[in-house]
Amino acid sequence: MAAVSSTEPLCHPCGYSTIFKVELFVKKPLMPTHLSAEQVALEMLCLCSQLDLLIRAQVHQFQGQLQEDTSPEESESFRKQGAEIIDQMNQCLEHLPKPAPLLEDYLDIAGLSVMFPRVEVYIIHSSPVDMLERPPLDGYFPHLGKLNQLVVLSQQLEDDVKHLGSHKYIAHQLAVIYQVINSLSGVLPLISIKRDIEANFKQMKMSLVAEEGSKQEPQLPAQYISWISQLTHNIISTVSQLAEELTEELSPVMTFVSKWS
Repeated sequence: MAAVSSTEPLCHPCGYSTIFKVELFVKKPLMPTHLSAEQVALEMLCLCSQLDLLIRAQVHQFQGQLQEDTSPEESESFRKQGAEIIDQMNQCLEHLPKPAPLLEDYLDIAGLSVMFPRVEVYIIHSSPVDMLERPPLDGYFPHLGKLNQLVVLSQQLEDDVKHLGSHKYIAHQLAVIYQVINSLSGVLPLISIKRDIEANFKQMKMSLVAEEGSKQEPQLPAQYISWISQLTHNIISTVSQLAEELTEELSPVMTFVSKWS
């Protein structure tokens, strides 16, 4: 034991040196790619959407902190994610002809600063702020979500009414669809569908009331199965046509994409 303690160590550990640092390229493609000006514009649209949602989440957190009488403070995850997105934006601009414009200049040139004013302010001042006036893109994702929800719920109801052995929850499913249609108030193509539901819902629901003591699973009469099938078909067809009245909230993005496609 004494011999071991008096023996010189075989080596001495070295302190960390930056020369051994390895750059990470996890988020970069394995093979080099070149983006056209159109592809750069579409990629920047996606990145602006991501950063805008991130800023809105941070602003919402600020509001919660103020309500709790605490000083608003940016989260570390927001700083990190925001920096990563801006880095991706700058990398994206490198695909443009030299000299590539500055990021804030490109947003103006492409029209993205009008669509995403929060993003422009954040890039210039490094501060997440909300807007006094509602930016044109604020309704994009909620509206798109409602249209998607309407189609998915209608597809599910159409399948259930044809194949389920019990129609116990059909009235509830139809009521949920009605609520989504109602939230899209003022959309002309859906008004006739809404009125059709209002005219037939009570009678359809009554047809599912089982007699007292009956153990048989409730089943819709054939006439209501046919009616619901036609109704769901009309909803899916109406939304899929993307009429102007249905896409007003989506028009800024649709215009931008069509310009650069």
